[in-house]
Amino acid sequence: QVRLAESGGGLVQAGGSLRLSCAVSGRTVNTGTMAWFRQAPGKEREIVAHISSDTFYADSVKGRFTISRDNAKNTVDLQMHRLKPRDRAVYFCAATPRTGNYYFSSSYDDWGQGTQVTVAS
Repeated sequence: QVRLAESGGGLVQAGGSLRLSCAVSGRTVNTGTMAWFRQAPGKEREIVAHISSDTFYADSVKGRFTISRDNAKNTVDLQMHRLKPRDRAVYFCAATPRTGNYYFSSSYDDWGQGTQVTVAS
């Protein structure tokens, strides 16, 4: 039984930082592919970053966000810097046992419930 639980969302000023964490049970974060997605109001869910043997970042967050794995805690984290109003969204953690380049939500098997990130201008 795979469980994912996001935490760390909240309100932050534009230009600020926030760190999201995805607590994982039922599987290890070092296998398959772990990802962060986000869904802004009125928009479709979109890939933010994923990590397997390598990392991928959406162009919109490249250079500002960092995805990482903490083996001791079995978590997948998303460190966000220089946040912009356009980053406002519900952020979701997702997992698949497959290793590869998976950019779409349909590729992932397990999801957390999401955590809200609000960026004030």
